[in-house]
Amino acid sequence: MTNLSEALGALEAEAQAALEAATDAASLEQVRVRFLGRKGSLAAILRGLADLDSAERPAVGKLANDVKQRLEAELTARREEMEATARAAALAAEWLDVTLPGRPIPMGRLHPSTRVLRRICQIWADMGFQVYRSRDVETDAMNFELLNIPAHHPARDMWDTFYTTQEGVLLRQIRAMREYCPAPIRVILPGMCYRYEQITARSEIQFHQVEGLAVGRNVTMTDLKGTLVSFAHRMFGGDRRVRFRASHFPFTEPSAEMDVECILCGGSGCGVCKHTGWLEILGCGMVHPTVLKNGGYDPEVYSGFAFGMGPERITMLGHRIEDIRYFWANDLRFLEQF
Repeated sequence: MTNLSEALGALEAEAQAALEAATDAASLEQVRVRFLGRKGSLAAILRGLADLDSAERPAVGKLANDVKQRLEAELTARREEMEATARAAALAAEWLDVTLPGRPIPMGRLHPSTRVLRRICQIWADMGFQVYRSRDVETDAMNFELLNIPAHHPARDMWDTFYTTQEGVLLRQIRAMREYCPAPIRVILPGMCYRYEQITARSEIQFHQVEGLAVGRNVTMTDLKGTLVSFAHRMFGGDRRVRFRASHFPFTEPSAEMDVECILCGGSGCGVCKHTGWLEILGCGMVHPTVLKNGGYDPEVYSGFAFGMGPERITMLGHRIEDIRYFWANDLRFLEQF
């Protein structure tokens, strides 16, 4: 027992000296393994407990456990001291003046489609049109039936519509008419449209659409043309020429498409305008009497006009963007140009 007690005392003194001499984490770890590891000096001494009498073992075991606890505590204290010293040295060498202003946070930019969409909404708001927000997912009846496009109508081929298990997507004018009827209305309806078609440089499965609707007494084609010409001059410049071409949409009669003089070539003809000098920007027409009736208005008393335009198309024309896929690819090299 005396020999083991003396050995434990000598081991503790030697370990304390080694701890004081350790200068970094690596040397401190070597001290731990040497004295407290599974094959260390303390473990070797404890193996000698088996040779003692059963009456002597508890006292020596307690002494060994006390030595182990004191060494572990000193090891922990020494490690914390080293970490504190290293931290203080790092702070002294790499000090930071907290009174200096912080680094500026880089601000994002509005998406080009959003910029043009806001511009379109602002122009129409200035002309007295209310911005009407409506849902993206719509019923087949609201999309087609009530807009004079019944089931199996050939005009349905103009829209490759996405369908869910219950509902589809597209035009939204009927909801606005039914909400405000019988009062006169002037609204634009911005929103996202979705089409089931192949993605190419000229077509996407999703795109913004801004529909417009004006219903009241004595609304004429002259009102439609004058309003759209005013919009085009606000959007593209007062000297930009415009023209209307006859077209067909089931929900308007008569129907037309509106072109503006090519922004890129000034009307002389180029590849973007297919050498015609004109670029289409929207479709329009007088609201069909059947649609007025479905919206709750008496077509004998009320008339109206409607139009639809796409911000992406207008953005492409204004910036000579030749691939519509850029808008939704989230490529920062494209977006940072705006």
